[in-house]
Amino acid sequence: MGVCGINVPGCDRRELWSPSTRLHANRRILVQSNVLNSVRVSRKLRISLAISLAALVSNALAQDTVTGFSSVELTERTLERRAVDATIWGMPIVSFDAMRQSFFHDAKAHYGDIMYWSKFSTWKNQTVTANPFTRYVIFFTNTKDGPVVVELPPAGDAALCGTLLDAWQVPLVDVGTAGEDLGSGGKYLLLPPRYKGETPPGYIAVPSNTYNGMVVLRVLSKTGEEDDVRAAIAYVKQLKTYPLAAASSPPEQRYIDMADTLWDGVVRFDERLYASLARMVNEELAQARDLEMLGLLRSLGIEKGKRFKPDAAARVVFKQASREAHAWLMERLVSYGQRFWPDRKWNIPLPAIASETGFEWEAAEYFDVDARGIGFFGFYAPQAKPGASPFYLDTFLDARGQPLHGENTYRLHVPANVPAKQSWAFTVYDRETSGFFRQSARVGLDSNDEQLKRNPDGSVDLYTGPKAPKGQEANWIPTMAGKGWFPFFWLYGPDEPLFQKTWKLPDLEQVK
Repeated sequence: MGVCGINVPGCDRRELWSPSTRLHANRRILVQSNVLNSVRVSRKLRISLAISLAALVSNALAQDTVTGFSSVELTERTLERRAVDATIWGMPIVSFDAMRQSFFHDAKAHYGDIMYWSKFSTWKNQTVTANPFTRYVIFFTNTKDGPVVVELPPAGDAALCGTLLDAWQVPLVDVGTAGEDLGSGGKYLLLPPRYKGETPPGYIAVPSNTYNGMVVLRVLSKTGEEDDVRAAIAYVKQLKTYPLAAASSPPEQRYIDMADTLWDGVVRFDERLYASLARMVNEELAQARDLEMLGLLRSLGIEKGKRFKPDAAARVVFKQASREAHAWLMERLVSYGQRFWPDRKWNIPLPAIASETGFEWEAAEYFDVDARGIGFFGFYAPQAKPGASPFYLDTFLDARGQPLHGENTYRLHVPANVPAKQSWAFTVYDRETSGFFRQSARVGLDSNDEQLKRNPDGSVDLYTGPKAPKGQEANWIPTMAGKGWFPFFWLYGPDEPLFQKTWKLPDLEQVK
């Protein structure tokens, strides 16, 4: 085996770089030096010994000037660094895949099926910062075999609004009452990457850079009354999706009600994350902005056209790297948004680059991988043009600037005359997942709740903690001891006093 390109019997580069064999190398240098100086040897042997001695001295000196990592250690450290960066880079598409796999496994669905919620979500909607006071409609698309139609009915007894997104969760187009059709409905045609065909008359073309995609819609009923909700569900069942090739005779549409059914679509920060990333890299075409990262992923065993087969040692490194990336994302999420009131801890949970670039994250001189990764740890399926309703704020700190802990009890005083034309709501999320606390009996409260206890002046005091304060059970949302958490405060139909900032929401205060 070689040392610096010269064959020296018994000399292994890894052995030389090991601190445990450094003394051995030094002794060999002394021995060979003594041989040269004290033994009468042939000129040929003297040259051979001199070359060997030079190699030993060179490596010994190198060990003195370098940090002393072994070859194995350097490989592991490189692997871990790249795995951490891969996690941050891949968050949008790994989050997408987590939801898609749950669509397949938990909903027992296939491409072409449509999931919907006939009731408001409970903790069983395990996605990031889901809204428990919205009836969702969600399904996944794939254009590998050709364009796919998403057919929205015109608004009537109810309405839909939402977004069509690609696999990187870049919003392609907003649809429905808050979209380009303004509730008039239409046939949207999702086109595969590099599509060269023509769009048939009567369709709205939606080009995409990925084969996979997602449709996320909200159902808007006229009121919360039972008859209007029933009409809204009937309206959902006018929504259709099918391949363009089957447009003349679409297959029977299948609808899956996910009310009270677990949809576990949160990312797991362990070695499984890299299997998900490898799956998506294999399914999608490379984009120019990602070529450098795709090159680095090869060192992780993630490469298009190749099976991902990490050995036991790599899996250990992946587990550690995913934990580090998870900790980084949780820590960065705290300061991710923009303060809404300078003297309060409430944030708009988006950085400026998100809305400024339409969630494409590409500025004039850089691509913001970090902001994108943090964002998709805390939300999913953004709109192409974020609207004014619902408007929401988050916070990770109490009034004293301390992180929110599940074992503490907190009070939020909601002043009277909340500037929301429709309603307001308060929801609680697990900081580790950005989803609802599992098994939670209640994940949020809203102003439409008739059981909510109100103060004489119209204000409301809300409480969080492991146990409800006596007499405040109706105004309490449980949290879990030993776990960090954060809330969203939602305003539906936000009004001018909010944007003029003449109305302010106080910070959360710990109750002793």
